[in-house]
Amino acid sequence: MSGNIPERQPIGDLFTGVILQYGTEQLLASAPQPNIEITFSGTFVVRYGIRFLGKPHQSIVPGLVVLDYGDMLTGEEAWEFLLKRSNLHPRAEVVGYRNDGNEDMVFLRTLDFAVQPQVLIYVDESANKPLANPSALIAQATDSLPARLPAYLPLYPTFSDWQAKTS
Repeated sequence: MSGNIPERQPIGDLFTGVILQYGTEQLLASAPQPNIEITFSGTFVVRYGIRFLGKPHQSIVPGLVVLDYGDMLTGEEAWEFLLKRSNLHPRAEVVGYRNDGNEDMVFLRTLDFAVQPQVLIYVDESANKPLANPSALIAQATDSLPARLPAYLPLYPTFSDWQAKTS
């Protein structure tokens, strides 16, 4: 059992591009799209929230996982545990920030690992309230993208392709 509580380390991937607003939809794009409003541009931190059971619109971005026997996990180690071994420790707790920016601590059994993680965009690594919750990713080349991003967010090569699939 560890005596010191480690500093929280939510996983995060850097992404340089723009956040687009189209009606009520927010989209993440590697470049501006013709005639679509850009709400933010620059380099962002992409984080991933684990959704709550029965409340898929709510999620928590894990910063620290406390196992029921006292071990504590952060960063990539915590993320891998949550995705691959969390069923072994349903009483373990997750400490982090919800998608509304508020701090929370929840039991693993209240989270839904069968639903895709929620992609959240932050201005920098110290932010706890997201700038955006995009529903899709618009990008031509996937080789420059963080590996998790297209795994958790539908990818379209152009805005027109996204629009055709969602209309």
